[in-house]
Amino acid sequence: MSIRVTQKSYRVSTSGPGAFSSRSFTSGPSAHLSSSSFSRVISSDFWGGLGAGCAGASGIGMGGITTVTINQSLLNPIKVDVDPNIQAMRTQEKEQIKILNNKFASFINKVRFLELQNKMLETKWSLLQQQKMARSNMDNMFESYINNLRWQLETLGMEKLKLEAELGNMQGLVEDFKNKYEEEINKRTQMENESVLIKRDVDEAYINKVELKSRLEGLTDEINFLRQLYEEEIQELQSQISDTSVVLSMDNSRSLDMDSIIAEVKVQYEEIANHSQAEAESVYQIKYEELQTLAGKHGDDLQRTKTQISEMNQNISRLQAEMEGLKDQRASLEAAIADAEHCGEQALKDAHAKQQELETTLQRAR
Repeated sequence: MSIRVTQKSYRVSTSGPGAFSSRSFTSGPSAHLSSSSFSRVISSDFWGGLGAGCAGASGIGMGGITTVTINQSLLNPIKVDVDPNIQAMRTQEKEQIKILNNKFASFINKVRFLELQNKMLETKWSLLQQQKMARSNMDNMFESYINNLRWQLETLGMEKLKLEAELGNMQGLVEDFKNKYEEEINKRTQMENESVLIKRDVDEAYINKVELKSRLEGLTDEINFLRQLYEEEIQELQSQISDTSVVLSMDNSRSLDMDSIIAEVKVQYEEIANHSQAEAESVYQIKYEELQTLAGKHGDDLQRTKTQISEMNQNISRLQAEMEGLKDQRASLEAAIADAEHCGEQALKDAHAKQQELETTLQRAR
């Protein structure tokens, strides 16, 4: 960091690395003070004497701070759809940067004050040299004053190092937050991909649910049909039993064992009912097993089809790789053939040239 002073104003710029804010301190028309080019300008002649060395070291005129400009857009929070804690931490970072800017401004004011004091000393020294006064008493006073200025300069240098360390820490925090933000973006992308896969599974489950629901409706219709058939058979049996009971009531004059007959009819009715129920249950069980077998068969067919598709994709990839290899081999062979043809044509031309040369020599020899 270096200081470059041309006239009576100072401007703190944030255009380069290590800058703090966009505050501007001006007391003249065209001078600039950049934190990216801050350097000490006091030469070794300053400590040897307060003559021309001091004038060449500072070169700063009188002036005061007239305006302070703050870019309010830097104080507004950035709207990013992330964790609100990150927004609060960024606000805290901005407040810390404002504090650092204020410290840096006070540091600039101290430097200006020292430069003004240096200018005053240069003026006094020039007056003393013109008057040709004794230096014995003034040397001690100026030496003590110079030592005081040196101490203030060292203090300011320590504050500068402290501010640079704080700036490095803040830049490290900003980098950490940037890395965390990128990690959150990657996690969000991963979760979106997982949600797409889950949605695909949900769609497949919904399709399976619809198929099972349609099968359930078919089975329910079949069960209702069998139940209706069973009820009709029961009604027929009840009608037969009622007819039988009527016949028995007509034969009451005879000596018959009605209790045994009723018990026998009841047993037959129960046997018929149990037989019908067993038949209905067996039919339902057979249909259910057939549907399960059919579903398993379709599942096996689907799995087999998926396996075949995967194998075909692998074969396609393998064939594409072989095709690329064959294309490369073909290109290399075509290049080799072209080289061989070129070499053959060149050799043929050389042979024709030698033949013509031999024929010419032979004709001359004759």
